[in-house]
Amino acid sequence: MSITSIVLVHAHAIFREGLRHHIMALPDTIIVGEAGHGQQAIQLVDLSNPDLVLMDVDLPGVNGLEVSRALKRTHPQTGIILFNTSMEGSSVVKAIRAGVSAYVPRNIAWPNLLELINEVRNGGYPINDLVLSLPEVAAQVIAAFRQMVVDEDTQSIYSPLSPRELEVIELVAAGHTNREIASRLDISNQTVKNHVSSILRKLAVNDRTQAVVYAMRRGWIKVVLPGD
Repeated sequence: MSITSIVLVHAHAIFREGLRHHIMALPDTIIVGEAGHGQQAIQLVDLSNPDLVLMDVDLPGVNGLEVSRALKRTHPQTGIILFNTSMEGSSVVKAIRAGVSAYVPRNIAWPNLLELINEVRNGGYPINDLVLSLPEVAAQVIAAFRQMVVDEDTQSIYSPLSPRELEVIELVAAGHTNREIASRLDISNQTVKNHVSSILRKLAVNDRTQAVVYAMRRGWIKVVLPGD
């Protein structure tokens, strides 16, 4: 595995110190910077272009959700793991819309966090598993996405995506990780990442979830949502 670069973002240095202590013991991993507030985090990610950002939602100035939205516009391939106290459905919906890859409680055990870090750096979106594991959260997420489809005008059925990009976005919609998509399409993991970046750019969206909703709304792909 190639070296994974990580940025830590939390208002309290003692929390960052705890994360740093554990992460520095991981193989093939390097911490390229730390930030204590939102604006500093955005500037740091712009400079270091990390693979992962581990960030708390409560930050001075620009909060973690706003930082996530800003980062996904400029660094769509950077995975974001967001810490929060609230695990309510409305909070999860906001995190998904912000492009967060994983959404976890602040008191998460290190072995569980390590598992999430490995999944996100392999292109996974553990936040999807969170939605499916909590029925009340899933109901709110599905309702929010359905409302997004209703609220936005239907546009031309013409797709600016290539046939291969449509294959990729359909597999993304089905919940496959980048590695799984690469295996199914017999292409490299980096090629999948390139396709995803191209899709986000062409559709002018911030993250994979928004791209899926966009493609579903226009009838380019068909996906059965959980609970249907």
